[in-house]
Amino acid sequence: MELDDIKQEAARLSPLAHLATVGADGAPDVSPIHPAWEGDTLWIMSYTNSVKVKNLAANPAVALHWQVSEAGDGVAMWGTGKTFDDLETKQRLWKGVFDYDLDLFAPGGPTTDGVGFIGIEPERALVLKQYGLAGRETWHR
Repeated sequence: MELDDIKQEAARLSPLAHLATVGADGAPDVSPIHPAWEGDTLWIMSYTNSVKVKNLAANPAVALHWQVSEAGDGVAMWGTGKTFDDLETKQRLWKGVFDYDLDLFAPGGPTTDGVGFIGIEPERALVLKQYGLAGRETWHR
């Protein structure tokens, strides 16, 4: 299984996923997200004062889970997240990467104060068919 297979399976399930991060206090947090791929990096738009960003500063390890289908098919992914708030990255990602209008969440565009992105480098992933009863496939970097 290749990373492109993981991307296709996740896209088949849902444009939405859940991102798990862990803060400095050791407590986990889960956030719904609408990610986008640029090459082999998974991107999430986020405000730089969000819990996700604060948690990444303490612990860059992340886990993601896409919505399970009615048949029980699912995708989970683990990787490393990093926050980007430089103007060059924000301008590059603002148009043409995401399948929704980022201006709806930051009407000032990429120069909006406090807007940034989280880039996730995937390290491993798991695809389950029918909750694993019909098979499981794994990918590792």
